[in-house]
Amino acid sequence: MPFLSDTLARVKPSPTIAVTTKAQALKAAGQDVIGLGAGEPDFDTPQNIKDAAKRAIDAGRTKYTAVDGIPELKAAICAKFLRENGLTYTPAQVTVGAGGKQTLYNALMATCNPGDEVIIPAPYWVSYPDMVLLAGGTPVPVVAGIETAFKITPAQLEAAITPKTKWFIFNSPSNPTGAGYTRDELRGLCDVLLRHPHVWILSDDMYEHLVFDDFEFCTPAEIEPALYDRTLTCNGVSKSYAMTGWRIGYAAGPVALIKAMGTIQSQSTSNPCSVSQYAALEALTGPQEFLAENRKVFERRRDLVVSMLNAAKGITCPKPEGAFYVYPDISACIGKVTAGGTLITNDEVFATALLEETGVAVVFGAAFGLSPNFRVSYATADEVLREACSRIQAFCATLA
Repeated sequence: MPFLSDTLARVKPSPTIAVTTKAQALKAAGQDVIGLGAGEPDFDTPQNIKDAAKRAIDAGRTKYTAVDGIPELKAAICAKFLRENGLTYTPAQVTVGAGGKQTLYNALMATCNPGDEVIIPAPYWVSYPDMVLLAGGTPVPVVAGIETAFKITPAQLEAAITPKTKWFIFNSPSNPTGAGYTRDELRGLCDVLLRHPHVWILSDDMYEHLVFDDFEFCTPAEIEPALYDRTLTCNGVSKSYAMTGWRIGYAAGPVALIKAMGTIQSQSTSNPCSVSQYAALEALTGPQEFLAENRKVFERRRDLVVSMLNAAKGITCPKPEGAFYVYPDISACIGKVTAGGTLITNDEVFATALLEETGVAVVFGAAFGLSPNFRVSYATADEVLREACSRIQAFCATLA
């Protein structure tokens, strides 16, 4: 349409949201659909957090707040970073946005100029490249396949850096693979970044508390203090605290960057929801025991899904270190024909046929920058996952 901007032509709608929307529409039409596309916990928000929101409403805390967060929440975020990550920040170094996505978007909008390059390990969260494009920058994917457990190497990072590189986006544990970098692996990347002082680090730590077995979470500014002054450490309450719909994310970094991000936010959304901010304050300062309990549930679900998908013909499913996703490889399924007569030419065709023939909705790998794969979110009940994986097994067993 002639009145739409050229910027819009550079981006596409979120594939993960599209899959979830399609699954919901089919279910509403009466079809038996199991949606494994949405990246949100099935747990309810803890009661103490909901109660804090109710108290905020009753106390009349429903007016505008400071653009980038109430002082109490910023103080709680500073305490969280010190307590859990050994990072010292002042409230002036903290910003609060309407979800983690907004904080990332604000950072890129505030810093990217045409020609600036942003290194993004692939597979990547679907929104990273498009946010870079919206900001006028150039996404530079660096592919890490199953052979390196979906983690890039220091040599790959070194090779991707140019004089035009502005940011390196780091996400561990990862969406979509669940891959987590060990301290030694992150140390190797930090050593590369030390040699390139013009490169800033955007660390997306949203899945910090969702790590399994004996894996230890770590973040770049924690591993290498010399990177502190050019690192934006991003987090939020959406995943760990089952607060996806409350829309609260936050980040900490250099004051000048935080101020610039606040300027972007002041002219877009202004402050995050006031009530949600008080709920997030309770999340960060209230009881934390449920985090370990939820983690055990997710770990059990991970093991169930990995086991059942690896039992499916033509599927190889690595066991991830964290988050609540698996990213199976379906190379052996390409070129096969489904029971419904569909020739599988790529992972998008596989995912479409799976939905149409079995009612299981997954997200195809091309959306995340690595094929042929698909992403499963196992943030749903065990019995639902068992049924979904059984259907996937049956679907694959008929491929010929």
